[in-house]
Amino acid sequence: MSPETQPGNPVFKEAPPTPLIRNSTTTNMEREPDQRLLTKQYTEEAIKFIKSAGKEKPFLLYLAYTMPHVPLYASEEFVGKSRRGLYGDTVEEIDWSYGQIANALKSAGIDSNTMVVFTSDNGPWLNKKLYGGSAGPFFEGKVSTWEGGFRVPAIFRWPNRIKAGVTTAAFGTTMDLFTTFVRIAGGRLPADREIDGVDLSPVLLANEAGREALLFYYFGTEMWAIRKGPWKVHFKTTRPASVSVWGQWKVEEHSPPLLFNVEEDPGEQVNRAASERTLVEELSRVAERHRTLIVPGKIQR
Repeated sequence: MSPETQPGNPVFKEAPPTPLIRNSTTTNMEREPDQRLLTKQYTEEAIKFIKSAGKEKPFLLYLAYTMPHVPLYASEEFVGKSRRGLYGDTVEEIDWSYGQIANALKSAGIDSNTMVVFTSDNGPWLNKKLYGGSAGPFFEGKVSTWEGGFRVPAIFRWPNRIKAGVTTAAFGTTMDLFTTFVRIAGGRLPADREIDGVDLSPVLLANEAGREALLFYYFGTEMWAIRKGPWKVHFKTTRPASVSVWGQWKVEEHSPPLLFNVEEDPGEQVNRAASERTLVEELSRVAERHRTLIVPGKIQR
């Protein structure tokens, strides 16, 4: 691993080899594949999958690129291509990769009948500075329950169904993708459990306002914050707030909880708890109801 992008990172200090695995079988590549080639290899595998599915067979392709997670690598064609350094180079290569996948969909004759979703998993790794990304106006980054850890952009494309060039501020989460895909495909959601996701079809297909924002922010297995509408309360936070010092943070419990209007104050700088006590109590009740719906269980390893 590049010492330039992994200075003193205890998470990877004793890391075992990380081979590429197909199902449960290691590929015939070396145990430590050349990470400069990973983005292209993932793209090539995705294109092979699309071609093998054919025109008549429905499919779900989940493609999770390694980059731009650290350590950062880009293939020779993209190193130095962007004005954002190595981080930008990896993003440039992913952008190119999407173009290759889009061409594959067109060649297969299924471009107009395929929904493509592009999004991120979490906010930036702030301790990596230029190598870790940016949360823009949002406070903090990954491994925190601040907006900088959770709020990411998303792009949906479905020719002739989703109108191109439309930007929406409607609320949605990756948990909504499951519900949305099931509804669009004409399937039925499980009826024996509480489903967190909501169908985003009205937003995507009719540009409607969508549902009220409701999200429970977890730190590990514990709920630390909740957003309802424009309001968000933090019951616990960390100091430092995220992975600036990995695993060496202190947990701060807030009584009363912190309260922010994340539409007016997306940087979560002005605590409104003192002047909005009724809201704090209401959101605390919503959080407590959510806790009653969680079924305790063992983590399978």
